Amino acid sequence: MPLPAAARLKIGLSACFSHADPDRSLFTNKTLQYVEQSICHWLMSAGAMVVMVPCPTGDTARGDTTLAHYADWLDGVVMHGGADVWPGSYGEEPLKDAWIGDRIRDLYDLALVEAFAQAGKPVFGVCRGLQLINVAFGGTLYQDIEAQHGHPETLRHRDPVAYDQNFHAIEIVPGTRLAKLYPEVGTARVNSIHHQGIKGLAPGFEVEAWSLPDRIPEAIRRRPDQGASYIAATQWHPEFHKYGSTDTINDTPILHDFLWACATARVQPQRPHRGMPGRIRDRASRLLRQALLRR
Repeated sequence: MPLPAAARLKIGLSACFSHADPDRSLFTNKTLQYVEQSICHWLMSAGAMVVMVPCPTGDTARGDTTLAHYADWLDGVVMHGGADVWPGSYGEEPLKDAWIGDRIRDLYDLALVEAFAQAGKPVFGVCRGLQLINVAFGGTLYQDIEAQHGHPETLRHRDPVAYDQNFHAIEIVPGTRLAKLYPEVGTARVNSIHHQGIKGLAPGFEVEAWSLPDRIPEAIRRRPDQGASYIAATQWHPEFHKYGSTDTINDTPILHDFLWACATARVQPQRPHRGMPGRIRDRASRLLRQALLRR
């Protein structure tokens, strides 16, 4: 018998942004907030109900609903993939115009991570979500891996033609939570759809998997001694794994681990742990108050 709605986990999903465009024929000059279908269906495959968490600021904003209200109501949040992270979010200038990223989305995402962290609710990041979480807690990124990493065998982590059919190997770090989810799996194959990646790991986090052979962090998790709630992320897209396929690592253990954390937090509310560094938090709050969705 299907679970009733009240018994199902309610999982927030961060919004992607399509900024106002006067040349767009549909919703001309309107800001769109949306989600990608696969990640919704991935979460729903385990019975969760998925809710996009819209950005509450912008030139059409009304009412008093905040991200904190969503963090209080939902059981956890997934930080979506998408646009590059703006280098200014980690104290750098863009090295190329093509790598300028999405400053507006960064401000929203930083505030969303902060809201769920302060509420003690689980946070899971995918691709950009991993990068954003790393930046939120004080880490830095390569603006472009091929241009900056310098490893003699640096992989092409993003192929715009192959897209989600671009793959490489990863090494799972022994003794980590990820290693416990995949016992006796030392190396695996994942999709790779990114050109930015972690350069400096955020304090309080550990790397759970590395790309091979160039050793870019592919999975991270906040250490338990840094706070009670669950914060983890993968650089690859587990939601793009083809159900039943053995070509890439099975997504199910990762999904069930996150949802288990959400279910545990529901029945055993945890004390909120320390949030992101105050410098980033305060800047995000200030700029969001100024409604920087206006362009």
